[in-house]
Amino acid sequence: MTDTITPVLSRIDADLPQALDRLVDLLRIPSISTDPAHKADVEYAADWLVKDLSDMGFSAHKDPTTGHPMVVATGGADDGPHLLFYGHYDVQPVDPLHLWDRDPFDPQVQDTPRGKVIRARGASDDKGQLMTFLEACRAWLAVHGSLPVKLTFFLEGEEESGSPSLVPYMKAHADALKADIALICDTGMYDAQTPAITTMLRGLLGEEVTIHAADRDLHSGMFGGAAMNPARVLARILADLHDDQGRVTVPGFYDDVPDLPADIRAQWAGLGFDAEGFLEQVGLRLPAGEQDRSALEMIWARPTCEINGMISGYTGAGFKTVLPAQASAKVSFRLVGAQDPHKIRAAFRDFVQARLPDDCRVEFADHGASPASTMSTDHPAFEAARQALSAEWPKPAAFVGSGGSIPIAGYLKTILEMDSMLVGFAKEDDAIHSPNEKYDLDSFHRGIRSWARIIDAVSKA
Repeated sequence: MTDTITPVLSRIDADLPQALDRLVDLLRIPSISTDPAHKADVEYAADWLVKDLSDMGFSAHKDPTTGHPMVVATGGADDGPHLLFYGHYDVQPVDPLHLWDRDPFDPQVQDTPRGKVIRARGASDDKGQLMTFLEACRAWLAVHGSLPVKLTFFLEGEEESGSPSLVPYMKAHADALKADIALICDTGMYDAQTPAITTMLRGLLGEEVTIHAADRDLHSGMFGGAAMNPARVLARILADLHDDQGRVTVPGFYDDVPDLPADIRAQWAGLGFDAEGFLEQVGLRLPAGEQDRSALEMIWARPTCEINGMISGYTGAGFKTVLPAQASAKVSFRLVGAQDPHKIRAAFRDFVQARLPDDCRVEFADHGASPASTMSTDHPAFEAARQALSAEWPKPAAFVGSGGSIPIAGYLKTILEMDSMLVGFAKEDDAIHSPNEKYDLDSFHRGIRSWARIIDAVSKA
């Protein structure tokens, strides 16, 4: 078989200074999507990407939305696998500005004990990551004149402000966006030497519950003992949500939770995750979830129910002896597998209602509901990509889960019926969304090489 990748990797190495210059140019643009004062800057970032993609030979344009524009580009081989690449070019606000060591939109390469980094807002999330893929395509085109895959770029300008235009746009342009598989570059490494392909993302359900009792706060000396205290009712209900082994007790909660495949379990065991060390970072030691599961399973592959906040009665300075008229709590559920957030919501509300005394009433407020996303690693592109990553980094790549949620992966699954391959090169100390955000230049360089290897491997899978 012809060696198509070696000359591309050599070109990437030779052109790295120019690639870094292009990243610096993009990082200088203050494309803060949530701030109306930066609307023109977001537009300029979109124009910058359209020009860069057009200069490479892609058919690129900027599509307006009710908010910030989408950048869409197409090109590559008509007879190769069709890949959709998603990234976002907007960035988070920079406040508090005084905690930055320099202007967040004046990128600078710095030496650190762990190597060279580039510091700027968006360096890791997501401009640096986005540009690793663009630079891989640039090198392929420079060496071979064409790509071995058909490619659609889908670059968003509202990810950091809730993506209000994303779903309507995807529904309206589903035919143009649909491909064989999606690539998403908004994730990170397992550790500094181990690349990862995220194949499991937990869904999220938010509920707010308020228990009402008396029609006003009551004097605890006059009414204490005789009047129902809603804080006591709520505390008992919340305590009932888990058993002594850390399992959630809401009826039917585990009905649609799959077992972890044996090959994935073996991969995770080989990562050598130190649960005690992980918890020691935050002053804890013992995993508190389901006691028959490993800590990695608890974080990546098991559903949860967490109490995020509680309030009732007087909480100010000093003391006030009252029976509160109401008590409320915010409860979130991280979901996995085929768990239906709406089914879980109904079961949770039934759980609360069944424990409500006659003298109390309850109000519920919902705070979003999104299902989990699980990618099928049976698709040959996944193993091909894993092997390609393993060839670039010191340690073999692993299929991993994520305890959080990445909505775009879910939308690609439900709207476009596509699995997503989530590959990123961010590191846990990149300070994304925080002052002094950075991206390792090693991650940038190896990231470009990794995407070039993945393009090559997937085209042959």
